[in-house]
Amino acid sequence: MYRNLFSCKDKVALVTGGLGLIGKEIVRGLNDFGASVCVADIDERQMKGLENLAAVNFQHLDITSENSIGQTLEAVIDQFTKIDILVNCAYPRTGDWGARCEDVIFDSWKMNLNSHLGGYFLCCQKTAEQMKLQGGGSIINFASIYGVVAPDFSIYEGTPMTMPVAYSAIKGGVIAFSKYMSSYYAKDNIRVNCVSSGGVFDSQPEGFVEKYTAKTPLGRMGTPKDMVGAVLYLASDASLYVTGHNLVVDGGWTAC
Repeated sequence: MYRNLFSCKDKVALVTGGLGLIGKEIVRGLNDFGASVCVADIDERQMKGLENLAAVNFQHLDITSENSIGQTLEAVIDQFTKIDILVNCAYPRTGDWGARCEDVIFDSWKMNLNSHLGGYFLCCQKTAEQMKLQGGGSIINFASIYGVVAPDFSIYEGTPMTMPVAYSAIKGGVIAFSKYMSSYYAKDNIRVNCVSSGGVFDSQPEGFVEKYTAKTPLGRMGTPKDMVGAVLYLASDASLYVTGHNLVVDGGWTAC
């Protein structure tokens, strides 16, 4: 009786940031488990590797634009009549992303919070209202371990990398906002949860990778594939009694 518990057959999924490092794997996973997947991103040229998947199509989306979000949702509803699953995985940021805390310009701070956290808010708000009409749905927002714990800045020493101050504020906000939405829309059978990923390997400097790995109990950085199971769980009927949860996928980083 549990064989199809994780199935997403006959469900429609919208993945914002679906052409990003993690987003592409989420699209593949949802597709493999039977969902019709709308890949919502800003540049269709990044569809390489997804174009041959059945039941996957591209929708242009600029998550920093309220008009673009509205148009994307309207296009999905026109095509499929519903949205069962929303995965917010977009990662908008300004050109000065990565500046040290003392060098961050306030206008940049406001723009990053407004575009990233604000974009997630608009996508959730508008999709939840559609899900109310359908009788329910599942919303999954990507947060981060740095919305849960403070960064360890020692792992960035000797590299050009740092952890932007706005990132922690945004991802902490995503977690708190998701909990709010889970309570607000529970009566409408809409579940809202988070996935907080640890560091995902993306050709970072060797010194950073070594230090990060040494602090991680499972002894490695994450991969995009490591995030797929968490999303499938929260998207499917396997998690019908789970809402307001922040599912941490970090190899044990925050356990220490």
